[in-house]
Amino acid sequence: MPREFLTWPDKRLTQVAEPVDTVTDDHRAIWDEMFEIMEAMPGYGLAAPQIGVGLRLAIVDCSEERGQVVRMANPELLAQSDQTFTFEEASPNLQGVSAKVTRPARVTVRFLDADGVEQTRAFEDLWATSVQHQIDHLNGRMYFDNLSRTKRTMLLKKAAKR
Repeated sequence: MPREFLTWPDKRLTQVAEPVDTVTDDHRAIWDEMFEIMEAMPGYGLAAPQIGVGLRLAIVDCSEERGQVVRMANPELLAQSDQTFTFEEASPNLQGVSAKVTRPARVTVRFLDADGVEQTRAFEDLWATSVQHQIDHLNGRMYFDNLSRTKRTMLLKKAAKR
């Protein structure tokens, strides 16, 4: 049975996730479970803290045909473009609301892949947004933390009414 999503304002969603020293079969099993959960949503990515696992594990798949999932341990943003990309972001941890968030349109990220090999990869547009969204989760942040104070307050009030 897959794990459940934590519900905002669960304190675990605001904690910085612990780094992964070496990718193990246990980590790969968590990624497999995360993939199953992400596909059931459906969504473009998932970070382990969203389901109560306090490790720096994330997955993203923004391909139209799906099946292009990228598994990342310890993703670290190395570079970002000045150009921006705006997307209506949401989270299963705070259901029923969303907001347009503007982020860098291109990012370069270093991470350990499913084999434990260090990779450096560039992501663009929706892929870049999803990677940044997942890194936010790993750092104890939600997408609405990128909004102005007024917009964040309005979003959280709207969510509380649901």
